[in-house]
Amino acid sequence: MAAPLTAWPWEFLGSYKYLLFGPLIGKALYSIIHEDPLKVLMNSWCLHILILCALRGTVHQLWSSYTNMLFLTRTRRILQQGVDFKQIDKEWDWDNFIILQGLIASTACYLLPFLQNLPLWNTIGFISTLVLHVGVSEPLYYWMHRRFHGNYFFENYHSLHHSSPIPQPFTAGSATLLEHLVLGAIVGIPVLGTTLMGCGSIFAIYGYVLVFDFLRCLGHSNVEVISHKLFEKAPFLRYLLYTPTYHSLHHTEMDTNFCLFMPLFDALGKTLNSKSWGLHKEMSLNAGKNGRAPDFVFLAHVVDLSSSLHVPFVFRSFSSLPFTMRFFLVGFWPFGIAFMLAMWAWAKTFLITFYNLRGRLHQTWAVPRYGFQYFLPFALDGINKQIEHAILRADKMGVKVISLAALNKNEGLNGGGTLFVNKHPDLRVRVVHGNTLTAAVILNEIPKDVEEVFLSGATSKLGRAIALYLCRRKVRVLMLTMSTERFQKIQKEAPADCQHYLVQVTKYQAARNCKAWIVGKWITPREQRWAPSGAHFHQFVVPPILHFRRDCTYGDLAAMRLPDDVQGLGCCEYTMDRGVVHACHAGGVVHLLEGWTHHEVGALDVDRIDVVWKAALKHGLKPVSSSKS
Repeated sequence: MAAPLTAWPWEFLGSYKYLLFGPLIGKALYSIIHEDPLKVLMNSWCLHILILCALRGTVHQLWSSYTNMLFLTRTRRILQQGVDFKQIDKEWDWDNFIILQGLIASTACYLLPFLQNLPLWNTIGFISTLVLHVGVSEPLYYWMHRRFHGNYFFENYHSLHHSSPIPQPFTAGSATLLEHLVLGAIVGIPVLGTTLMGCGSIFAIYGYVLVFDFLRCLGHSNVEVISHKLFEKAPFLRYLLYTPTYHSLHHTEMDTNFCLFMPLFDALGKTLNSKSWGLHKEMSLNAGKNGRAPDFVFLAHVVDLSSSLHVPFVFRSFSSLPFTMRFFLVGFWPFGIAFMLAMWAWAKTFLITFYNLRGRLHQTWAVPRYGFQYFLPFALDGINKQIEHAILRADKMGVKVISLAALNKNEGLNGGGTLFVNKHPDLRVRVVHGNTLTAAVILNEIPKDVEEVFLSGATSKLGRAIALYLCRRKVRVLMLTMSTERFQKIQKEAPADCQHYLVQVTKYQAARNCKAWIVGKWITPREQRWAPSGAHFHQFVVPPILHFRRDCTYGDLAAMRLPDDVQGLGCCEYTMDRGVVHACHAGGVVHLLEGWTHHEVGALDVDRIDVVWKAALKHGLKPVSSSKS
């Protein structure tokens, strides 16, 4: 049986827990409609509670966004491991404490009418709040925190907070109900005490609560933002303000550094970690220096405006799930458009996410271009320069393999990467388009007893390889192309006794009796109508085609699941499930694990398809079932 006050009473509500704010919202709206707006702004405690709760959530979200901007914080990170899905799920309901303290505040305002009509500012009240925090809240928190590290309280309560291996701003809110009741009292003492003394104010409440949350997020950010020079110039400050490094030691060693914000109380209680100042100086000095170079880089790009929000530094929880269009994203489109224009004008390739696999560091970089820009003729040179710069940067850093995603290896853009390899013949980094494994994934999805397939995008690199491979298996391939010259060129590459299995078609109607469609070029719902009932759409086109036919099944983009021993993975790759990456990404991983020294660019070597597939399986990558109704 669980200890009392460990679970939250609204757990069963799930996302509907925010309906608990309903009465406050209703009362605030009623006051706004029926009373003077200025009077409401001054005296509506319901409105102020709602605004304060929203601002508290914003503080945590902004800190989370900052800490996940790895292109800014990578060299300032204290613990280098990544935040995995397990930790993200554990901290999913980090904002329960905001709901709890909002309900407590509304109850207090209802029972204590003197809290409802406070002035905007009171200088004495500001000083009193500070005195009560230092004199009461800080020592009380220190004492209670040490109690929560006792056997019973740690095992039944505080262990949840410490089960997150990498401190994050949301970790600050990840705790049990009892802990947040205690924390609510600690926050409330200066607020209520100052008001009881007759010198409370609206600014004092807003300021104290938001600074309290800001400092909590600071300590759990895992990013050192405070320079050691500050403490060298004013040594006494190190006892008045903790640092992210200081608090990270509490999470790694747990028996030291218990203070709320002021290390003075650890010094008085003789629990101050002796490594605190030295480690902080070391982290501060190393900030800005190049850290460990990745072994592998997956060079991605933005697909569209909505998916640009599917990154950890926008919404961590959203990016930890496969991308799907959500209604709330529409409200962020104006910011997305501004961000897109800014990236187009100024940005260079930047780091998005990372994970570790068998002692090797894998990173995902993004070219700051959106899918539609790859089809603007005047933008192509700029895109190639971005990709070239990323490859040269990776080469300089000592990266072993860089894999090109989707449109970054477009044949018309750079010949599947051949442009860069030919231009820079002395590259040490291996450039990989990953299409060999992509072809292998698609081919291994096709049932062995299939006798005929329909192939669009038939003369592309992937289409060519798939057609040649299947015709060797005696499978009839209906190749959709208007170019007889390109078709005949591919047909001549097939063994003489297999060439008749390749058939040129120029209309979708030719596949009306074929139940295996391999889609390498985007097709409209109208074109999908030519497929017979029960057909399956395999695909290697970005973005994926619309699931229009209910009587057919659709495959995801070619993908593979990473090995089980992957560490620190906490972001989904576009529409892929957790732990699943695009096949071109996986192809680069296999290239690294196998230690291959050749570039994989340009046309696919059909003879290597089975070699790459077997290597992927050998290293623990797994095929993903692709059927979706």
